[in-house]
Amino acid sequence: MTRLAAGVICLLISFCGIAVGGRDTVGEILRLPSEASRFFRPDKLNNVNSGDASTGTRWAILLAGSNGYWNYRHQADVCHAYQLLRKGGLKEENIIVFMYDDIAYNTENPRPGVIINNPQGEDVYKGVPKDYTGKDVTVGNFFAAILGNKTALTGGSGKVVDSGPNDHIFIYYTDHGGPGVLGMPTNPYLYADDLIDVLKKKHASGTYKSLVFYLEACESGSIFEGLLPKDINIYATTASNAEESSWGTYCPGEYPSPPPEYETCLGDLYSINWMEDSDVHNLRTESLHQQYELVKRKTSNENSAYGSHVMQYGDVGLSKNHLFLYMGTDPANENYTFVEENSLSSRSKAVNQRDADLVHFWHKYRKAPEGSSRKAEAQKQFVEAISHRMHIDHSVKLIGKLLLGIEKATEVLNAIRPAGQPLVDDWVCLKTMVRTFETHCGSISQYGMKHMRSLANLCNAGIGKEQMAEASAQACVSFPSGPWSSLHKGFSA
Repeated sequence: MTRLAAGVICLLISFCGIAVGGRDTVGEILRLPSEASRFFRPDKLNNVNSGDASTGTRWAILLAGSNGYWNYRHQADVCHAYQLLRKGGLKEENIIVFMYDDIAYNTENPRPGVIINNPQGEDVYKGVPKDYTGKDVTVGNFFAAILGNKTALTGGSGKVVDSGPNDHIFIYYTDHGGPGVLGMPTNPYLYADDLIDVLKKKHASGTYKSLVFYLEACESGSIFEGLLPKDINIYATTASNAEESSWGTYCPGEYPSPPPEYETCLGDLYSINWMEDSDVHNLRTESLHQQYELVKRKTSNENSAYGSHVMQYGDVGLSKNHLFLYMGTDPANENYTFVEENSLSSRSKAVNQRDADLVHFWHKYRKAPEGSSRKAEAQKQFVEAISHRMHIDHSVKLIGKLLLGIEKATEVLNAIRPAGQPLVDDWVCLKTMVRTFETHCGSISQYGMKHMRSLANLCNAGIGKEQMAEASAQACVSFPSGPWSSLHKGFSA
């Protein structure tokens, strides 16, 4: 007994000695002796999948909602998240991946078959399952996967979240967005009210204990603002509030920049921040709230002009849970515990999500040889994108003036509802407005999603379908015929 007591005392002295010795200073990651960790938590370190008695099974859905090489970062984010969860101990059959899969072997990719999410990063594409790719990355399949409804699937691997009442679910969605909507590489896009309805149905089915949703998109706060109930065991964080853009990072010409052969952003700021934090810590000791606070600070870029406000919604009480419940933890990190200020790299500048395509086209043009077909193609792509933007901006403003008058239009189109209120009262009206606009003016596409608030405000102001159709027909006698205006890249069904 005396020997045992002496051994415990020596162990405690060893533990305290390391802490006192300066390893817990601000800006570093604390390192605990593995022997001490096993002494105090022997049952939790023998098997990463065992977890707490209430853990149940971990499920995850990872979705990149874009296509096109200029959107490289979204699929890179999802591939990185997959590797993170696999290292954490989640089984492949419990991770469902949605991505268009046109990046790894794209002719623009300088490393064929490889996707990176960090300038010094390893290949995150290897081993990622192709559950739902190409035309199978749809709103319908995403909803079916959440609900565990195999009969509602149209293509893909058939994997769904077949969860039970003690299970924990993690959903990560990264893409372009706008007020009340999220992008998809297929038609139609995803509306906030439909997503919330599906989450409510999932709760009503009694097939999870808790669900965590991480969302990367412009105006992503609007997806949950005034919509996500606080009593259905769902906790969500978003890259931005309901009225601002989110940001790309590791972009050409910025710091830190990707390898010189890359002409596109490698990741998104919020996404990189939560994943790089998760990569290096023992997630048994870090809570959702701790990660939220850290990512919030990092994504605002220390109050610089290049960042957004990370938000949280739903059952905020769930944020006391450890990340381990949803992501597992990499056994290699068992000796690393969370400290508030850690070694995440600082980023001095980021790129607005909506401008990342222009960054790609510009750097492609700048680096291409004079007189080459590649230079001409990049110039054409840049001009078409700008032309589409000008057309959408002009059309929305003109429709507003036709419907509301010159003086009142700007005020109504730009109005922002108080925090806590949803974007629009009548979502059917909003969807009708969008379909009517696209019928006459061409697809809104990823850039035009920024104007969803204006269309919602027309509904809130009492504008009807017939009025909208008449104004749209007058405003859009014609529209650009480039790929950005294709009716296959919008909301219309």
